[in-house]
Amino acid sequence: MKEKQSLFSLITGNWQHFLALVVLMVIAFAVSIFAEKLASKKDLKEGKEPEKLLSIRKVSIIGVFSAIAFVLMLIEFPLPIAPSFYKFDFSDIPALVVGFAAGPFAGVMVEFIKVTLNILLQGTTSAFVGEIANFLIGASFVSVASIIYRFKKTRKNALIGCLAATLFITFAGAFLNAYFMIPAYALMFGGVENILSAGTAIYSFVDNVFTFCLFCVAPFNLVKGIVHSVITFLIYKQLSPILKAEAFGSAKKSKTVAANE
Repeated sequence: MKEKQSLFSLITGNWQHFLALVVLMVIAFAVSIFAEKLASKKDLKEGKEPEKLLSIRKVSIIGVFSAIAFVLMLIEFPLPIAPSFYKFDFSDIPALVVGFAAGPFAGVMVEFIKVTLNILLQGTTSAFVGEIANFLIGASFVSVASIIYRFKKTRKNALIGCLAATLFITFAGAFLNAYFMIPAYALMFGGVENILSAGTAIYSFVDNVFTFCLFCVAPFNLVKGIVHSVITFLIYKQLSPILKAEAFGSAKKSKTVAANE
């Protein structure tokens, strides 16, 4: 009961930042849906039949890869370039794979389900601010990369998408921390100084929010984006025959032919 009251007081005492992050979550979903609709119109113009936003294939892929992403989210560790409360994990990789295979909305859904499962099974120590921020960074990374790839599915475009997504989360992550995360955590943990001191312990010249985000947060997300992009490139080629609509469709056709023989 006390834990629930404490959580409620943290949310109400921090409602402006919490509400702003929720609005950003809605925007992340809206952008991915809008991109899917634009891509579907492009497919129709090219004589292709666009796949539904949540087809059976996509729902199946989302379910399987959300579970994988959740497990990977539990395996986290700090990096020496950032304070220890910034944890590195590989849970964005399944979401990026799904984004390439089934579109940006499917990738964002994997991020959402992953974070939701984590909250339900692990709880929250940040009044949901940390979990929402985790979703926003992951969804931003997956959306940018998969939207670029969705409009032209080539290896070159996948590389451009990953590079653009990595740069985006490097800057977006710094922005989120400066204007939402750090102020929110400051209210919970006794002031900005307590957060900045963790950065100062690594880099002596970190003495304000700007230098903290520039030298701690931005490099952390840059490394995260690069590592996730490289691993996705290494594994996607092996997984794509299973995940592609063409492979799924040909499997259905072969079953139909076999049944008619």
